[in-house]
Amino acid sequence: MRAITVALTLAVGTIASPALHADEFTKEDLARWEAQFQSVVAEGRALWGDGKLGKNGVACGQCHPNAANTHPETYPKFQKQLGRVAGLWEMINWCLRNPLEGDPLAADDPKMVALLAYATWERRGVKLEPGKH
Repeated sequence: MRAITVALTLAVGTIASPALHADEFTKEDLARWEAQFQSVVAEGRALWGDGKLGKNGVACGQCHPNAANTHPETYPKFQKQLGRVAGLWEMINWCLRNPLEGDPLAADDPKMVALLAYATWERRGVKLEPGKH
């Protein structure tokens, strides 16, 4: 019985050990990830001001300068234009289709990820308040 207990303890310890170290990152890891994130934010900022996302030359920044009034911290929330609770990416697509007269982007499209990263970056430090209007 003691041998089984020891074997189980070792097995559980071996399985659990990697999880104990999963959140240990080097300074190099953190620097690389921050640089990659900032690169995506910069791409989002460029897209935000680019009238080529739509078909009529209108840019996101014309209605939402610096993504200031997109309030990503309040999503998901009920969105009147869509008539349901939606994520920010869905509202960005609404804007792409309507004011910009363009085509929607998939949620995982690199351009959508960049737009979301930029809008969220601009609102950094603001308290999360999902569902608030």
